[in-house]
Amino acid sequence: MMQLTINGEKHEIDVDEDMPLLWLLRDELQMTGTKFGCGQGLCGACTIHLDGRPVRACLTPVNAASGKAITTIEGLSANGDHPLQQAWIEHNVPQCGYCQSGQLMSAAALLRDNPNPADSDIDRAMTGNLCRCGTYPRIKAAIKSAGNFVNAVGEKENA
Repeated sequence: MMQLTINGEKHEIDVDEDMPLLWLLRDELQMTGTKFGCGQGLCGACTIHLDGRPVRACLTPVNAASGKAITTIEGLSANGDHPLQQAWIEHNVPQCGYCQSGQLMSAAALLRDNPNPADSDIDRAMTGNLCRCGTYPRIKAAIKSAGNFVNAVGEKENA
């Protein structure tokens, strides 16, 4: 039995320690916001935060999360009002939406560390988050918009 902290809530987990976090989140805990994309850590659809750092849940075993804070898209904001989520709506970012939870989680880690990112910072932070619909220009615009908001009010992610 292992205890994990997910979105600030403690969970007693009884699964194989080598199980990818993705399957624990989706199948065991019914937290389906984190998406399965490629299963190889290449697409970014399964991006979550582990102690505030973006990681691919499909590659991260449950035992690697022991004693660390796990934040999923469900934990980014209880009300969906994180500055990035609001900017995503404002800039009409999603098309199919499949990759967007991973995109948001990578962007949230970027803005937590750098609320005023240059284009090159955004490109670097978002590398590996693929969008088959090609909404990259809207994603970049939304990140900049949310960064402006974060700068104005000093808002930071809780994770």
